[in-house]
Amino acid sequence: MTVRPPQALAPSFAKNTGLNLLEYELMSERADSLGRHGLKVEKAIAALCALQDPATSPDRREQLLDDAADAVWAFFIQREICGLRSTRDAVQRYGIPKEVMARLGIVRRKG
Repeated sequence: MTVRPPQALAPSFAKNTGLNLLEYELMSERADSLGRHGLKVEKAIAALCALQDPATSPDRREQLLDDAADAVWAFFIQREICGLRSTRDAVQRYGIPKEVMARLGIVRRKG
């Protein structure tokens, strides 16, 4: 995926120097990575919401909550790399539950 900024907003990209081309490619990769992380968040939240059945084992629900929290945490880090500091709009747009938000950044022990 390539991103081309409007010429009026990005005059530094007008000259095709090596540094500007590199900046352009890095910006493109950041945007692509942000999109991939957003898709992972959507899948994790959808899997969590699909398992609202009371017959679901608590261990399975905990695993889905952990997976969703990991995906959201990585997404928020990628957003900060892209310069997007506020998470409020992302929480609202993706419908991230409060129980997932409460688990962000928690390191779980294995074993």
